[in-house]
Amino acid sequence: MAIVSLRNSASSLLLFSRRVFSPELKAQCLYHIKVVDHYENPRNVGTLDKNSKNVGTGLVGAPACGDVMKLQIEVDDHGMIVDAKFKTFGCGSAIASSSLATEWVKGKSVEEALQIRNTDIAKELCLPPVKLHCSMLAEDAIKAALSDYRIKQQDKKEKRVQATG
Repeated sequence: MAIVSLRNSASSLLLFSRRVFSPELKAQCLYHIKVVDHYENPRNVGTLDKNSKNVGTGLVGAPACGDVMKLQIEVDDHGMIVDAKFKTFGCGSAIASSSLATEWVKGKSVEEALQIRNTDIAKELCLPPVKLHCSMLAEDAIKAALSDYRIKQQDKKEKRVQATG
């Protein structure tokens, strides 16, 4: 009798642990559906030519949690962002924030992209307070990519001046 009871208890414990520790259940309980969508179907993953004068690259990280985000933008001659790519090493919220950021910057001018705030990203993805640093990284990555692009454009202008002078 004790063996049967122990066997039933072990079976119930195994079933309980599968429910509690199931990755599918964790994603549904801890992350909003928008985060899960961007995590499972990330948009614009990849890289652009970092040596191109019209590509800006931003690389940012959060030492406290280990998230690292690389975001690249490609800007046309009219100052419009025509493409964006990212690679992120981190949690689902970091990946989702990167993915959303690339979607939002595409089609915007450089000035408009600078207006994207981490609070907007966090609100769109319904990030909990403990994950707000992920949206902050995305904002920082956008700013770093735009800064890199502007530095390259300044260098390009200086070379033109030197060539004509």
